[in-house]
Amino acid sequence: MATVELRFSALPEHVRTARLVAAAVARRAGVDEAVLDEVRLAVGEACSRAVGLHESHDIAAPVRVLLIEDEKKFSIEVGDGVTGDSGTARGADAAEGVAESDAEGEDEMGLAVISGLVDDVEVTAGKDGGLIRMTWPTTTTAVLP
Repeated sequence: MATVELRFSALPEHVRTARLVAAAVARRAGVDEAVLDEVRLAVGEACSRAVGLHESHDIAAPVRVLLIEDEKKFSIEVGDGVTGDSGTARGADAAEGVAESDAEGEDEMGLAVISGLVDDVEVTAGKDGGLIRMTWPTTTTAVLP
């Protein structure tokens, strides 16, 4: 099992880099070429969501991306630093104004887009922050250099 870890400052301009790295590692892991655009888009949505959560909650920690190559599948985990039940945390903040309601709507829209792109997606939240885990099957045995 090979793993690539990427951490980046929660800035929108770094999302593109995460997308490119994810697509390159997915290709090397054996994800079908026809699915690589979906991988790119899903990672872009997940990373943009994490950046937005970091900005709206004033979190200085980096966004975490793990690219995990298993025997017959390839997984990407995008982690944010919003601890606990992120929906509950944002719900409490929503009482402060309309901007928070807009952020919550964008968050839900991002998750809906990811769910439409990825058949196997899991969204969790805990004491270490939120996590989106997306998994794709691999079609070939990856060749390691």
